[in-house]
Amino acid sequence: MSKILGNLRGDRVIWVIVILLSIFSLLTVYSSTGTLAYKYQSGNTEYYMMKHLIILLFGFLIMYLTHMVKFTYFSRIFQIALYIAVPLLILTLFVGLDLNEAKRVLPLPFNLTFQTSDLAKITLILYLARLLSKKQDNIKDFKSAFLPLMIPVLIVCVLILPANFSTAAMLFVTSLVLMFIGRVNLKYIFSLIGIGIVSFVFLLLIANAYPEVLPRADTWKTRIVSFMDKENIDPDKNYQVEQAKIAIAEGGLIGKFPGNSTQRNFLPHPYSDFIFAIFLEEYGLAGGSFLVLLYMILFYRVVRIVTKIPRNFGAFMAVGLGFSLVFQAMINMAVAVNLIPVTGQPLPLISMGGTSIWFTSISLGVILSVSREIDTSPEKIEDYVTA
Repeated sequence: MSKILGNLRGDRVIWVIVILLSIFSLLTVYSSTGTLAYKYQSGNTEYYMMKHLIILLFGFLIMYLTHMVKFTYFSRIFQIALYIAVPLLILTLFVGLDLNEAKRVLPLPFNLTFQTSDLAKITLILYLARLLSKKQDNIKDFKSAFLPLMIPVLIVCVLILPANFSTAAMLFVTSLVLMFIGRVNLKYIFSLIGIGIVSFVFLLLIANAYPEVLPRADTWKTRIVSFMDKENIDPDKNYQVEQAKIAIAEGGLIGKFPGNSTQRNFLPHPYSDFIFAIFLEEYGLAGGSFLVLLYMILFYRVVRIVTKIPRNFGAFMAVGLGFSLVFQAMINMAVAVNLIPVTGQPLPLISMGGTSIWFTSISLGVILSVSREIDTSPEKIEDYVTA
C-alpha cells in the first residue's frame, strides 16, 4: 500500500479530495443502510458498508491504474469504446433489467448491475474531446466539423433518454459546454439546442398518444408537477422531498453527528438519490458547505490543469469530465434541498453504487493522467501543487 501511495502522480489536491469524499461516503452509506441491512441481511448491519468499501477500494485501484496511462492513448481507446457503448445502449432498451418502468442496467455476476449510460457518458465526452482537438483548424465549418460532433451526441442522448431523461439532459448540456469551449460556431450550437428541444417534444407527443412506448414520461410529468404545484399535489407523490426537508431541518447548523440520523428510516433511497439529505442531517449545514467546497475545489483544480496543459485533447478531456462530475454533484444536491425536481442522479463518490463509482473513478483517473503530463520545472510543480 505504501508503495502505491508513493507512486501517486498528478494533482495531489485531487487525490486528497477523492480520499475525503470516500471517507464521507463510507460513513454516510453505513449510517443510511444500517437498518436496511439489519432487516434484510440477518442482522448484519455492516453488510452494505463492507460491500461499498470493496467497491470504493476497487474504484481507487481503477483510478490509480488509469492515471498511470499516458493520456494520449485514451484518444483511440475511447473512440473504440463509443462504438461498443452504442450497441450496449440499444441492447439495454430491449433486454435490460426493468426497474421502475425503466431499462437502465444489464445484470452482472455477484449481484451487480452495469448501467450502460455510465459507459456511454464517459466515451462520448472523450470522443468529443478527440474530435474537437483534431478539427480546431476548421472548427467553424458545418460539414467537416460540426456534423461529426452533432451526430454522436444526438444518437447517444436519444438512446439514453427513454430510460433516464436526467442523464441524457446532463450529457447533452455537457456536450454543448465542450463545443462552446472548443470554439464551435454559436449558431450551430443553438441549432443543436433547437434540435434537442424539438426531439424531446416529439417524444412526449408520442408518449402521450402511445404511453406504452415511453412509460417513463408519466414519471417525468409527475415529478415536474409535484415540484411546480407543491400545495395541491398528493402528499404521497411528494413524500421523498418532504422527508428530505425534515432531515435537513433536523440537521441544523452542526448536525446530529455520524450515525444518529432518524430520517434514514423514512426517506426512500437514503443511500443514493437522497444521500445528501442524510449527510446534512448528520453533519449539518457546516458539513454540507464543506462537501460543496470539496466539489468546487475539485473543479478549480481541473480548470488549473486545463490552463496549463499544452495539448488541446488533454484540456478538452479534463474540462469535459470535470464539468460532468461537478455538474452531477450540484444536480443531486439541488434535488435534496428542493431547488429542482427529483432526477434520480447519484452524488459522485458519495452515493452507494457499483459501476457508477467505477466510471467516476475512470473519469478522475483520466483527469489525473492529464495533470501528470503538465510540462513544468520543479519550481513550477511546487507552485502548481500548493496553489
